[in-house]
Amino acid sequence: MSYVGPDFDPPGPRRSRRGPMTVAVAALVPGALVGWLVWQAVGDSGGGGSTSATSTTSSGAPGASSAAPGSASAAARTPSASGTDDGKPPSSTFSGPATPAASDLPAAAGPLKGKVVVVDPGHNPGNFQHSADINRKVNIGTNWKECDTTGTSTNAGYTEARFTLDVARRLRTLLQQEGATVKFTQDGDRSWGPCVDERARIGNDAHADAVVSIHADGSAAGNRGFHVILPASVHSGGADTRAIVGPSRDLGERIAGNFVRDTGSAPSNYVGGGTGLDVRSDLGGLNLSTVPKVFIECGNMRDSKDAALLTSGAWRQKAARGISEGIVSFLRG
Repeated sequence: MSYVGPDFDPPGPRRSRRGPMTVAVAALVPGALVGWLVWQAVGDSGGGGSTSATSTTSSGAPGASSAAPGSASAAARTPSASGTDDGKPPSSTFSGPATPAASDLPAAAGPLKGKVVVVDPGHNPGNFQHSADINRKVNIGTNWKECDTTGTSTNAGYTEARFTLDVARRLRTLLQQEGATVKFTQDGDRSWGPCVDERARIGNDAHADAVVSIHADGSAAGNRGFHVILPASVHSGGADTRAIVGPSRDLGERIAGNFVRDTGSAPSNYVGGGTGLDVRSDLGGLNLSTVPKVFIECGNMRDSKDAALLTSGAWRQKAARGISEGIVSFLRG
């Protein structure tokens, strides 16, 4: 997910955050230092694909066609319906969800029995075929934005939508093993969307104990690492996040700390001042949520070293584990 599109305005100059971020920094620094060393060792092994100096996700302009980065043929690379994807080439046609749907399976007995987690795989592999639908404006409380975007991709054409579904399915398995009931906003089972307002509504209607929206960024080459996006305090129109700001920060900090430990990735070197955390007031998926919710940008798809991680099935399993352990920690208190 890049910073251009329905939920992502181009960022202004970043300033290092102090005050409320102190707790996050204190919690993350020890793990981040260890993660940085591992990350350097992994990252220095190189990765596939050429680099790009700019973000290349959709423009988000009203009425504009939202195309995946690269050519139309890159946009047409859509995911298979398998539960996980270990780096095989994308299939040329979209074939729908796994059968039976893993979300329909009974949750195991475990410490999260009775807890509901909503997982939101960012974007949709079919969005590129529905530009008119995803460019339709929806109200996000603070203003109006496009329904959704196609998302970004690596330089080699591995799409964000394919990545998010794979990590989400791995995450679901891990959470169900802990006893949680897991619901998806989409599981490759619809031709496009849902819109960002509906994604928020799904979590609200489920009375979720936690919601995590999974993404990967589309920033400039050389920008590396992950960051977790937290809701700002918003009270405007249909948006009121005041009650969820605190618990969402707790959820985000726990995910960030575990993500460092499990993946070896460092916090973003271009967002969040090294904390791995960012606060946003322009995201409909957060603004309209009434339950604790965060986004995670797992890495930058447009950087070749990050892309080498994001396209690795083994690394995606580590990413899912880090997110899962953060959620488990949050829900157990």
